Amino acid sequence: MTRSQRGGTPSSAAKRPSRPPQSSNTGTGGTADSPGNGSAKAKRSRKSPKKRSGRRLPLRYLLPCVLLLALMAMLMLRGYVHSEILADHRVGPPISNDRVPKKIVNGGPVIDTRSGRQLALDVPDYELVLTFDDGPDPKWTPKVLDTLRKHDAKAVFFITGTMASRYPDLVQRMVDEGHEIGLHTFNHPDLSLQTKDRIDWELSQNQLALAGAAGIRTSLFRPPYSSFSERMDNRTWPVTRYIGSRGYITVVSDTDSQDWKRPGVAEIIRRSTPERGEGAVVLMHDSGGDRSQTVVALDRYIPQLQVKGYKFDTLTGALKAPSAHTPVTGLGLVKGKVWVTLVQVSEKTTSVLVVALAVVGVLVLARFGLMLVLSLVHARRVRRRNFRWGPDGPVTEPVSVLVPAYNEAKCIEKTVRSLVASDHPIEVLVIDDGSSDGTAGIVEELGKDLPGVRVVRQLNAGKPAALNRGIANARHEIIVMMDGDTVFEPSTVRELVQPFADPRVGAVAGNAKVGNRDTLIGAWQHIEYVMGFNLDRRMYDILRCMPTIPGAVGAFRRTALERVGGMSEDTLAEDTDITMAMHRDGWHVVYAENARAWTEAPESVQQLWSQRYRWSYGTMQAIWKHRGSLFDRGPSGRFGRVGLPLVSLFMVVAPLLAPLIDVFLLYGLIFGPTEKTIGAWLGVLAVQVVCAALAFHLDKERMTHLISLPLQQLLYRQLMYVVLLQSWITALTGGRLRWQKLRRTGAVGLPGAPADGAAVPQQQSGERRPVG
Repeated sequence: MTRSQRGGTPSSAAKRPSRPPQSSNTGTGGTADSPGNGSAKAKRSRKSPKKRSGRRLPLRYLLPCVLLLALMAMLMLRGYVHSEILADHRVGPPISNDRVPKKIVNGGPVIDTRSGRQLALDVPDYELVLTFDDGPDPKWTPKVLDTLRKHDAKAVFFITGTMASRYPDLVQRMVDEGHEIGLHTFNHPDLSLQTKDRIDWELSQNQLALAGAAGIRTSLFRPPYSSFSERMDNRTWPVTRYIGSRGYITVVSDTDSQDWKRPGVAEIIRRSTPERGEGAVVLMHDSGGDRSQTVVALDRYIPQLQVKGYKFDTLTGALKAPSAHTPVTGLGLVKGKVWVTLVQVSEKTTSVLVVALAVVGVLVLARFGLMLVLSLVHARRVRRRNFRWGPDGPVTEPVSVLVPAYNEAKCIEKTVRSLVASDHPIEVLVIDDGSSDGTAGIVEELGKDLPGVRVVRQLNAGKPAALNRGIANARHEIIVMMDGDTVFEPSTVRELVQPFADPRVGAVAGNAKVGNRDTLIGAWQHIEYVMGFNLDRRMYDILRCMPTIPGAVGAFRRTALERVGGMSEDTLAEDTDITMAMHRDGWHVVYAENARAWTEAPESVQQLWSQRYRWSYGTMQAIWKHRGSLFDRGPSGRFGRVGLPLVSLFMVVAPLLAPLIDVFLLYGLIFGPTEKTIGAWLGVLAVQVVCAALAFHLDKERMTHLISLPLQQLLYRQLMYVVLLQSWITALTGGRLRWQKLRRTGAVGLPGAPADGAAVPQQQSGERRPVG
């Protein structure tokens, strides 16, 4: 899941241990004089973990894998019963029939080759056997059955296993109304081109579907693409003999309505009418296309021939033979019922997935459309020459910059030096949250040479507590908050606080940039930050419902903080929590695009997982915490009915459903329609490229990193999906998260800065390059 509006380093949850309710590591921290001293018991527990017998696959891996396998199984089953998988649509051309017995070629349409026999039987005079191929069809088969019942006529339905599996109720209705069932294979291939194993498979699967649908098996069979017995050739005759050896009677036809050509009702009736009172097996279709002419013709045809003395019966009824149906019991019946049930589940599941895919498409396109339009509106508004945040001119008053730090020894010096180089008057307050790596000592040494730098030590209590401690010790009304592994440009603070010229503004979101973007995973996060976060911020700014002030670079009015109770420990996303509280209290939250901060993004999949897991779970907690705003009035109600639905749709629902795009892409590439699938995916990618290019243009970033965008969509999105799924599991099961501190390298400094971390002012964002 990509967490919109979140910049910089992970929220407090991912940065440092803290106390309950979320923490499972409630270390007591140290004293003011001896920071970082955890309890001996905690240390022993870290050094001597309990041994476990065997290794279990974590639920966060197991459940997504199970869901993915189940989804693929459903799609494969659907493709199987829709003749998209294992289907063979080849049709062999006619060949010589010199090896076919003359009595078969010149005989009737009912061919019996069981036990070595070679019989071709005719239907008695004035007996008509109506046969319908390729069904059942949910639209046309019920109409055919209604017409047959209306005229008290019986028929034989040669069903395919694919259709019988999908519409078992229609097969059951055929049997209940006295009609006869015959097999027409499972996938409708030309059996003359198949091996004996494939023929057996087609028959057994067809019988399995029939057993599951109606609890019977049948001895009647009609080969696909069959015609009259006189057209049997040297390739189809061996198949007919083999079918007979398996216990089936082959039924072709001697009267073909050719209704599949849609020649007109009158022509269908003419072609279906035998001459001089002869009996016949009449071929029609109740599936495979528009059968409206067949239904109308049938309604006229049956009574016309009944008046002439014809009887419409089943095949065994016309031949005065035992029924072709045999009840299925025991394990065979169970297998059939299980099969049909699985097919029904797959049909319903995939139908829901198709709807979900459509929802995802609408959400994605809607989000992109909103971002494109509103981000341009935002950029045009704030870049006007005469644009001012408020009537009183620029903000020049000093501000307090709070830097909560927990074990940031590798990063803290660069962070502090970048702040001291600011072109706006500030005080720097580093709140050491019980670090055990000497972070506070490093800052104290820096404070001897750098003016305005102070250190406040506290026992390990978590980022919200550290920030609240900093707020209490801050000297100024405007408070800037940042992370200990982030560096500011000289102009960042000045740009960040200008919106406070508007007395309605309670908080400001800055522009968080990924410093370590030279790796593939860093480049992906760079694209995500510029496109997914900063375009979103512009959109949410215009809509006045920005959900998150990034922990890496944000500013607050002290009055606003005090009115909402300061930073809360209720969620793992204290920055999202405080931002939503600001909205509900009536404050405006805006975006300052030129307030740039450079942060160190996770450099491994495991670190990225830990960070985004907490972002996702924390966002869910914040949404749930502020759900009451849906029913409030005033500013709180406006945020609840505009902001919360947008955040929920774009940050929780859409990312969870987004992998459907890739699943259907994979399915379409393998089983088709390949060209349409590729076209649709490229269309979505093109929209994303346009949005990304706009975001990079607005942020004055070079376009070269967009080369990895297609790969990001294929791989990165899946990782975010699994992370979001894990967050859902945690939320639904009431699980607690373990605190994890991401390892930092301290390699990110200001672009163009020397190795010692001194800040060098930058004028053009497009020319920045991270160093170190």
